[in-house]
Amino acid sequence: MADPAAVAEPPPAPVSFDTDPSRYRHWRLAVDGPVATLTMDVDEEGGIRPGYRLKLNSYDLGVDIELHDALQRIRFEYPQVRAVIVTSGKERIFCSGANIFMLGLSSHAWKVNFCKFTNETRNGMEDSSAHSGIKFIAACNGTTAGGGYELALACDEIVLVDDRSSAVSLPEVPLLGVLPGTGGLTRLTDKRRVRRDLADVFCTTVEGVRGQRACEWRLVDAVVKPQNFRSFVAERARSLAAAGARPQGAAGVPLPPLERVIDERGLHYRHVDVRLDAATRRAELIVAAPDAPPPASVEQALEAGAHWWPLNMARELDDAVLNLRTNYLDYGVWLLRTQGGAERVLATDRFLLDHRQHWFVREVIGQLRRTFARLDVSSRSLFALIGPGSCFAGTLLELALAADRIYMLNQPAGEGGPVLWLSEANFGLLPAVHGRSRLDARCYGDAELLDRARAALDAPLDCPAAQSLGLVTSAPDALDWDDEVRIALEERGALSPDALTGMEANLRFGPGETLETRVFGRLSAWQNWIFIRPNAVGEAGALKVFGTGRKAKFNRDRI
Repeated sequence: MADPAAVAEPPPAPVSFDTDPSRYRHWRLAVDGPVATLTMDVDEEGGIRPGYRLKLNSYDLGVDIELHDALQRIRFEYPQVRAVIVTSGKERIFCSGANIFMLGLSSHAWKVNFCKFTNETRNGMEDSSAHSGIKFIAACNGTTAGGGYELALACDEIVLVDDRSSAVSLPEVPLLGVLPGTGGLTRLTDKRRVRRDLADVFCTTVEGVRGQRACEWRLVDAVVKPQNFRSFVAERARSLAAAGARPQGAAGVPLPPLERVIDERGLHYRHVDVRLDAATRRAELIVAAPDAPPPASVEQALEAGAHWWPLNMARELDDAVLNLRTNYLDYGVWLLRTQGGAERVLATDRFLLDHRQHWFVREVIGQLRRTFARLDVSSRSLFALIGPGSCFAGTLLELALAADRIYMLNQPAGEGGPVLWLSEANFGLLPAVHGRSRLDARCYGDAELLDRARAALDAPLDCPAAQSLGLVTSAPDALDWDDEVRIALEERGALSPDALTGMEANLRFGPGETLETRVFGRLSAWQNWIFIRPNAVGEAGALKVFGTGRKAKFNRDRI
């Protein structure tokens, strides 16, 4: 019998993704003209949860939250930056990766969500390299292991100090009995094209590879003697910056804290409202259309800055998704709704398309793209509900196209029934993680169907028209709407969350593969499975006994 005098430990405090450079404990951001330097100097006592120390520049979720924020500052507040040096403030150590003791103490859900956010942040670096003209160079001034090497792999170039001891390594398999973060394993092959047999040796060698061999195996781009290291990195950064196209004289756009209220009913922002239903464990995300027409010029958009609707809405939705994923684990079904006037959304889409070459508009599009991609990889069931007053138009239609199912009320528009609106933004401006537009992927590239959809641009599509284009899963009429939606949601809630996570990831990530879908597909299946196996997290599992002096005991069955 439990001790009646025992006091239950309070639940951990909710995680906040709010921060700014004045509050950083682990990173320093310095900008010198077109080159920014991100210096990782982790505070050992600054873990986001108690019970471990962040030794050897190891990291946890709090360290990555700061990195994510710093990348956002570079994108929006420093438009002149064309190259970013990522380095360490500690001697002879770049980064030893995710803190192993943190992983050993963490729940399964925490480990997987931590890996997901880490990979999303690194994907964001690659996204900025591909779309924004911001190139990254990893200046590995010491030992670079595990997740630290994954951080380097996310950069465009890797320079390793040749001091006869510093190495790069992915030691997770031999040390911890888990995968090299899935992102490390994937980037090793898909991005750097390391030969399969060499990758096998590398990923099973605890001490890693250093010096010229690291270069020969394509693990790094250059190895440089310590006396020449800083000057070599600075020159490479200047060279990368010289080839960039970001403006040199533009003023940045500050990113103030989001206006948000959290209470027992949900999370409430200006354009996004999250309503929590504790009885059913469902979350309803309602995204509002802009309450004003788009600006008349880019100059007016810059004046609006972070308060301009597409940027403000995307930041709010991103924050809401991160909060739900981290702090509300058992809310397994998200209902996606919209409201407001479609004409302002469509006008905003036209503005984004017309001015997409301007640095600020390009970064706003990037924020939208990354936010919707975060929905793609969230392990929640997404149901879009389209009823009277809905505004699934253009950019906001992407919410429905990201959903697992779309329910639309079958009622004539003249009687108050909903309509959908396609815009040019739905044809590739905001690709999903598989690199294709959600519309293209939905119809598997059917050219005839895509042509018909394009012919319907900027025109209201009632339910029959939307059905004919394959945009609707189910179309109940007013008599059946409540019952059909209720039954569908109750059935969904009765299914195994684990099975749903695997099923949804498989369906969302096809057709075709990209580095991103391989990362998150492996995370949803392989790493998710490995993280609950006794060989990793059992009492004698590798992750549990690390640092204790005991040797891991493995079940030798290969399954």
